[in-house]
Amino acid sequence: MATGRTHRPATRSRGIPEATVARLPLYLRALTALSERSVPTVSSEELAAAAGVNSAKLRKDFSYLGSYGTRGVGYDVEYLVYQISRELGLTQDWPVVIVGIGNLGAALAGYGGFASRGFRVAALIDADPAMTGKPVAGIPVQHSDDLEKIISEDGVSIGVIATPAGVAQQVCDRLVAAGVTSILNFAPTVLSVPDGVDVRKVDLSIELQILAFHEQRKAGEEAESETTAAAAAAAAVPTPPTALGAGAGEPQRKGAGRKGPDGDVPAVMPA
Repeated sequence: MATGRTHRPATRSRGIPEATVARLPLYLRALTALSERSVPTVSSEELAAAAGVNSAKLRKDFSYLGSYGTRGVGYDVEYLVYQISRELGLTQDWPVVIVGIGNLGAALAGYGGFASRGFRVAALIDADPAMTGKPVAGIPVQHSDDLEKIISEDGVSIGVIATPAGVAQQVCDRLVAAGVTSILNFAPTVLSVPDGVDVRKVDLSIELQILAFHEQRKAGEEAESETTAAAAAAAAVPTPPTALGAGAGEPQRKGAGRKGPDGDVPAVMPA
């Protein structure tokens, strides 16, 4: 089986936009679910809804793959799974090392989605001597002193960093120097890498902060809506008469009094 060190995905050479590449895994996930239910074909509208995009964007994305579907029939699910898997480089084996086997690293090691999507966890690496040899998700942890040797022997080109922020850059530098050209970074820090090395950052706290922003905005909009509704309700209430002789909602003129036989009678008679 081919390894990630000798084969690279063809997406850049074919000129597929990065935004489209970022959506391909969403389409693949939706298509895989359809395939597991033995659904033979799917329309662009149905697939777009399952992937969370609009159908026009989906059709544009698929045009980069040379897949246009059949009018009245839709897209062949199995063929699209193959097309997208091939474009993403998932038809070959990609050995991955995970560095930092704390709670997060251990959880990643036990994630079953790696193997089903073309990724093989080749090694788990940690700097703590007490972790060396300890099995995590059935894989023995190896010491970080052997990182370069492990990468060379297993032909690793993808590294996952799940270390504390303070040592993440050092780990990154060692991975790159050993030949790793793609890094998935879970450490809460920005990594500096040379040209030719791709980094994808996953920061759960940032995602939660973005959600907090939207929650705050929604709460503000609701409060504003309630205030506007209350003001509108108050404005709709008729103004009651304010003085004898004034009509409803009509203020009485200053100095106006009763009607007498000879004209207006002052409201206050002179002494």
